[in-house]
Amino acid sequence: MQVKICGIKDAEATDAACQAGATLLGFVFYPPSPRAIGPEWAGALIARMPKAVTPVGLFVDADDDTIAGVLELAPLRLLQLHGEESPERCAAVRARFGLPVMKALGIATEADLGLLEAYAPAVDRFLLDAKPPAGATLPGGNAASFDWSLLAGREIPRPWLLAGGLTPGNVAEAIRATGAPGVDVSSGVERARGVKDAALIAAFVHAALGKEG
Repeated sequence: MQVKICGIKDAEATDAACQAGATLLGFVFYPPSPRAIGPEWAGALIARMPKAVTPVGLFVDADDDTIAGVLELAPLRLLQLHGEESPERCAAVRARFGLPVMKALGIATEADLGLLEAYAPAVDRFLLDAKPPAGATLPGGNAASFDWSLLAGREIPRPWLLAGGLTPGNVAEAIRATGAPGVDVSSGVERARGVKDAALIAAFVHAALGKEG
């Protein structure tokens, strides 16, 4: 089970996630987000992480110069594209930077899953998230979920993570309902918008991994 804590901004959250057993930590390089972080500080936090934990950079319709600037200071090992990037753009990013790419897709109906086949040749992973609610200003991290039954028994053509409205209280149910091999959380482990809570992080990771305490 892969567990990703996204929107990491401080040492406390970094340490809490790593100690709890998270396998991926996400750093947001999208300035409008309350979870945005600068590349230099992200690099310092990545230096605290065990090698077994993968640092992920979240970008939204970023150009090559933006991604390259971040990589100069933050040694990311996975690029998460969370905007309107086309399959061609995903393939170009993967080729340009020599890093695996995870494409986030917003899911609301069965039709949205039709995009999987088009993107599969261009990416290494998928993040299946809820489509932003009406009026939302961010592409993710909106504490919204989608109908998990859409994924039940479905063959996803790449490794994938489930996101959208997950919390310590519902993540085990979400894994059972979807068969997800991994989960991603941001707002569900925050005590205020953009502020991670160490106890909630630990509770989420333990629930996802089926651990006690």
